[in-house]
Amino acid sequence: MRNLIACVTGIVFALGLGVSGMTLPSKVIGFLDVTGNWDPSLLFVMGSAIPVYMLAWFWRRRHTPWLGGAKFPKPRADLDWRLFAGATLFGIGWGLAGICPGPAVTILGRPTLPALVFFGSLAGGMLLFRLVDRPKAVTNIPSTAR
Repeated sequence: MRNLIACVTGIVFALGLGVSGMTLPSKVIGFLDVTGNWDPSLLFVMGSAIPVYMLAWFWRRRHTPWLGGAKFPKPRADLDWRLFAGATLFGIGWGLAGICPGPAVTILGRPTLPALVFFGSLAGGMLLFRLVDRPKAVTNIPSTAR
């Protein structure tokens, strides 16, 4: 049942990305170009997604998962240089390529050279993180407890 729900959720997510234009780098870059020919259409995508996420966030804080299992753990509260460095690299890559990791997976269905380069870079960055920061990533211990 979990796999079926995960599959259906993934399909709905991919369809939403496609319908909203989030898989088109030109659309994303047009949204980020606030001083030029700005395309505000993705603002409506975010504007509709944020309330849905907020409802799910408040629901998950008060209830156990629908498919069983333990209650969701509290989110980590420590902020360190790795978080800010990763967020900065993510933002720079997203802005330059116009592709976010979620849409990057969907655009593999119609692969182009820029899409393959982006996905390869994404996978390479994840591998590099595993090699450089492996002990911290595996233990998942907040940096304040180390």
